[in-house]
Amino acid sequence: MQFDAIVVGAGLAGLVATAEIADSGKKVLLVDQEPESSFGGQAWWSFGGLFLVNSPEQRRLGIKDSKELAWQDWLGTAGFDRMDDEDKWGRKWAEAYVDFAAGEKRAWLYSMGVRFFPIVGWAERGGYLADGHGNSVPRFHIVWGTGPGIVEPFERRIREHIQNGKVVYKPRHQVDQLLTQNGAVIGISGSVLVPSSARRGEESSREVIGSFEDHSNVVVVTSGGIGGNHDLIRNNWPSRLGEPPKTMLSGVPAHVDGRMLSITEEVGGRIVNRDRMWHYTEGIKNWNPIWDKHGIRILPGPSSIWLDAHGRRFEAPNFPGFDTLGTLEAIKKTGYDYSWFILTQKIIEREFALSGSEQNPDLTEKSIKKVLSRVLPGAPEPVKAFMEKGEDFVVATNLEDLVAGMNKLTKEKLLNLEEIERQIKARDREIDNTFTKDLQITAIHGARNYLGDKLIRAAKPHKILDPKNGPLIAVRLHIVSRKTLGGLQTDLFGRVLNSSGEEVPGLYAAGEVSGFGGGGVHGYRALEGTFLGGCLFTGRVVGRTIAEDLK
Repeated sequence: MQFDAIVVGAGLAGLVATAEIADSGKKVLLVDQEPESSFGGQAWWSFGGLFLVNSPEQRRLGIKDSKELAWQDWLGTAGFDRMDDEDKWGRKWAEAYVDFAAGEKRAWLYSMGVRFFPIVGWAERGGYLADGHGNSVPRFHIVWGTGPGIVEPFERRIREHIQNGKVVYKPRHQVDQLLTQNGAVIGISGSVLVPSSARRGEESSREVIGSFEDHSNVVVVTSGGIGGNHDLIRNNWPSRLGEPPKTMLSGVPAHVDGRMLSITEEVGGRIVNRDRMWHYTEGIKNWNPIWDKHGIRILPGPSSIWLDAHGRRFEAPNFPGFDTLGTLEAIKKTGYDYSWFILTQKIIEREFALSGSEQNPDLTEKSIKKVLSRVLPGAPEPVKAFMEKGEDFVVATNLEDLVAGMNKLTKEKLLNLEEIERQIKARDREIDNTFTKDLQITAIHGARNYLGDKLIRAAKPHKILDPKNGPLIAVRLHIVSRKTLGGLQTDLFGRVLNSSGEEVPGLYAAGEVSGFGGGGVHGYRALEGTFLGGCLFTGRVVGRTIAEDLK
């Protein structure tokens, strides 16, 4: 064999698997259809959030977490209901992942130089009963350096192995076929694409200038999901979420196309949970796009008023940051693909963050000085840039002008000033007391009981229509594609299984293409901070399994 192992895809899961195999002294071929500028894949673009349980960062903030509580939250969120078939291995991976997140995950990363922002974020807060969806406590740990900070230690290891000859890296190699012999996968073949100077994330040419064929003992598929392929998203869209969006932004580059899923299926790999996916509801059009339909997700605090396209406030617990999938379902039931936030200057100063490494230069550049500037008056610079240049923002000194601007933006004139004013005035009357029947205001008070939220993520409750809290701001929110929750079904070693539940010899999968483990570690919903973590964990397990098997 030319190589001991071939890894298809140079995203985070592929980098981890490659590093682990090469560390054992075996020779690995790493191929990717994109140019070298995209090394690290989607992980590089991410905010760098990781799900950790009972971490030192949590304990310093007075957060009491445990593996038992995290597993309760995971089960309540995932809602596994296909246990005899499609969820069989996903649930096992989930239990193993929670053990990892509560165990050696942090120490393993720390040993490679990964550090964390001291304030832990509280994502997917749920809003249901204790055993329902959501994180009971904050668990979203932001890597110091965001996405590039989590990619760097694995890239460093691989670059060292490239130098010592244990890793051969071939960008612009697009896999078209998995090669088999007597039912076992023995290599790959495909197209050599024209060299490209496309920057990271930019769409690259698919012009073919040659072909290739390589052989190995095992092949690992780590090619990601389908988030950049809107046609495939719509084809798999679940009826429980209503009709698929007619218009949608892309939270990932175009190369996240799902090609390897069908290619792997051709050699017997089984795809499960195709109808499970994770798309965000707080997307805004990037005023400075890198890829087509480039969307940025707002990471909101709990205070913005969330209205549907007709200006009707969503029912509890469809509040900002509480239940992504529940709010997506509510939006789609309106018959429109967009919704609105209405908020104040005081709210945007404290509560708005934008997802992604490029939207958080202070954290990405590891600048303490820039991080400290977040406490100064005014919105953070990236948010301010969207307010000034983004087409989805409307700013006004009074509600009448704000609503007029909102109607002008959509050209649909669906919003009624009197009805919106009535709802906001009713909400504002609830601010006079620290107790209230408005569950969103109750949630704001609850959030501020957590020190991290009180410091940087939850504004002090105030009246939206009081001019001293202004100006008023409206944000049109789009659905933005992101993650694939289903994928290739794998056993606990990452071996790809066929429709009979038997392994396809020589074939492994890790990362998003495997549903982050077993074909669907998240079930129906995610707790956030679990996507990068799923790539790390599955890549590590597969890499170490192959290294051991090849001894």
